[in-house]
Amino acid sequence: MASFDDFDLAPPVRQGVRDAGYTDPTPVQAATLPHALKGVDVVGVAQTGTGKTAAFVLPILDYLVREPVGGKKRPVRALVVTPTRELAIQVEEAVQTYGKATKLKSATIYGGVGKGGQRTALRNGVDVVVATPGRLLDFVGTKEIDLSFVDILVLDEADRMFDMGFVRDIRKIVAAVPEQRQTMLFSATMPPAIQDLARSILYKPETIEVGERRDPAATVAQRAVHVAEAEKQALLHHLLDTEPVERVIVFSRTKYRADRIKKKLDRAGYKAVAIHSNRSQGQRQRALKGFEGGQFRVLVATDIAARGIDIDGVSHVVNFDAPGQPEDYIHRIGRTGRAEATGDAITFVSAKERDQLRAIEKHTGKPIEPATFDGFEAPKLAEAMETAKRRSNPKGHKSRQKQQHGRGGPKPKGSTKAQRGRRGPSGGR
Repeated sequence: MASFDDFDLAPPVRQGVRDAGYTDPTPVQAATLPHALKGVDVVGVAQTGTGKTAAFVLPILDYLVREPVGGKKRPVRALVVTPTRELAIQVEEAVQTYGKATKLKSATIYGGVGKGGQRTALRNGVDVVVATPGRLLDFVGTKEIDLSFVDILVLDEADRMFDMGFVRDIRKIVAAVPEQRQTMLFSATMPPAIQDLARSILYKPETIEVGERRDPAATVAQRAVHVAEAEKQALLHHLLDTEPVERVIVFSRTKYRADRIKKKLDRAGYKAVAIHSNRSQGQRQRALKGFEGGQFRVLVATDIAARGIDIDGVSHVVNFDAPGQPEDYIHRIGRTGRAEATGDAITFVSAKERDQLRAIEKHTGKPIEPATFDGFEAPKLAEAMETAKRRSNPKGHKSRQKQQHGRGGPKPKGSTKAQRGRRGPSGGR
């Protein structure tokens, strides 16, 4: 079995790996490092959660340590482009972790926050920039970042960047960096558009493919539950009560639905938080830290967050809504079963979503096991929610009962108009 000691990493980089507690590389790291450390272009195809980040971060750090550049202001010599700000932050954290024993500087560039701090970091000089396409091109346009010294370019989660409409931005970024460079492209899937991009920007690349292409993580148990649309929330509550759910990510179709699911979970007494593109960067980071730290048991997210969540210990992924694209299913369930741990993925399938389930099975080449859950007989949603509300706020429930009685029945003895109009603790619309 390979060890990180088998690779000729620069001493400070090797020290960073040891300090992080890692001794053995994952399969994608073991296959990528021999080529990437030599400066060869690489196409890496592997499912999420397999350790792709270290496969390109370690060669970047090794090169920059071995080939230092003098002068006060450091030029940007390594650029990593990611689809989401969460992923950008996580990649930069990996740069900081593995590069702790080096004197290298790094910065993240992404939208949703003010430009002041990012502008200051660039002016002071950084060796590594991890960026999302839009904000990076903003700085390129104002000439506040110079990409003409970039020696290593990494496109991380390339297929997701295409899904999010960044194809033109990617080509603009590629045009802004030198032709003489090392390029590494990593992706969970390789649709024709990504293959065309790879052919146009990489030079004689080594292709590293770990696992069967299009297959979800082998460590994830997959189940599909056929359920009426109106009963999905009740089923989610039932799973939280009966399944060994330690930490779960629930994926919804839209931001509005994510907020609705979260609010109903709150009312039922579950600790939940929602994350989507309408949240500010600060809110998203606090939500992720709270989820990772155990403050919240449930994280409700949209697909935009699927690639940016890299949290250990996620025992379950629940697809509250079946994904619109089969590729998104792979990205979603990849949030559990990470780093060869085991996990469970449960997909709720309404009558209108059966075609989506068939598309997922066709894409992965495997049927998803149908499942039922003991004790769940699809009760009416109103009854299930009323039970949950009564459990979490019995006083509020009694207060509403009194209000309803006052509206339709005889006037309670001694009551006043003001009293009849008063709301209970959880009343009010």
